[in-house]
Amino acid sequence: MHLHGLLDARLKELVRLRIASITTCKACQVARKSDDVSEDDIACLGSDDPRFSPAEQIALRYAELFAADYMAIDDLMFERLREYFTIPQIVELNMFCALMLAGGRMTYVQQAYED
Repeated sequence: MHLHGLLDARLKELVRLRIASITTCKACQVARKSDDVSEDDIACLGSDDPRFSPAEQIALRYAELFAADYMAIDDLMFERLREYFTIPQIVELNMFCALMLAGGRMTYVQQAYED
C-alpha cells in the first residue's frame, strides 16, 4: 500500500508525517519516504495551510482527527473526502492512517527509538 497504492506518494507522506507529529514518534518524524515533500512542507504541516492542495488539506484534517479525535469523524467529513477521492482511495486513506497510527504508538510504547 505504501509503494503501490491508489493515493500518491506525496499525500501519503504528508499524512504519515502529520500522524507522526501527533503520536510523537521520533523515528517516524525523522524518516522520509518521499522526495515530493519538502522540509518547508513539513514545517507547515497543518490541515489549514494554503501551501497544500484542497485534497491534501482534507486528507490532513482526516489524519488529524483519526489520530487525535476519531469520534469527531462524521458523515460531513466523508462527504468532504468524496469531493476529492474515490471510495477505494478513501478506504486506502483509512487503512493508511490506521497503520501509521498503530506503528507510531507501538514505537513509542516499546521505546524503540533513542534520542
